[in-house]
Amino acid sequence: MKKVLLIIPAYNEEENILTTYLSIVNYNKQYKTKYDVIVINDGSKDRTSEICHENNIPVIDLVHNLGIGGAVQTGYKYAYYHDYDIAVQFDGDGQHDVRYVKNIINPILEGKADMTIGSRFVGDIETFRSTFARRIGISIISICMQMTTGYKIYDTTSGFRACSKELIYDFSLSYPNEYPEPITTAEVLKKKYKIEEIPVEMKEREAGTSSIKTWRKAYYMINVCLALIAVKIRRYKRCR
Repeated sequence: MKKVLLIIPAYNEEENILTTYLSIVNYNKQYKTKYDVIVINDGSKDRTSEICHENNIPVIDLVHNLGIGGAVQTGYKYAYYHDYDIAVQFDGDGQHDVRYVKNIINPILEGKADMTIGSRFVGDIETFRSTFARRIGISIISICMQMTTGYKIYDTTSGFRACSKELIYDFSLSYPNEYPEPITTAEVLKKKYKIEEIPVEMKEREAGTSSIKTWRKAYYMINVCLALIAVKIRRYKRCR
């Protein structure tokens, strides 16, 4: 049986982390799955770490806040050193539904993809799609990524993703700290790995607030597009 790890980056998620973890535990019990979990506590200032330790949730406590890229790469390093076959990035804020993990890992298990992206913008699943302004931004990034790589990716900022053993190793060595989802997707495509988008249902945050503030969205979009241009002119090769 393939070993599957759910990597949960968490920054100030005291209101969500236990519910998120228990949803995975309960799913494992009900469907006889064996999804392992590692929470990466990214220097939270609230009780995220305490809640994890009090409830025996597997957690790595980072001394300082590294940002989403550094937290997720810590998870990939953990996955690599513990010899996992598939790693799934899974948000700690209640937006991702563990029921869809089987859907996003299946193409990797079947050898059809090296990475899969849980997408709000393919298929017919009714899902939370964020604000109109943010969807416009995602569409612009999608166009920029297609110009950069030649491939159309619809949900360019989705944090619900799975990757193969080879990419676990790749990401454990190098992972961008800023704009990691669109940039790694473009880099993976440039390295000629196969990516597949899988329709998933996403929900609004159960509590707390997003780290991306309204005033930063235009700044984020512009900088992602500039970073994608840099990806286009850079040469890449597989780590193995």
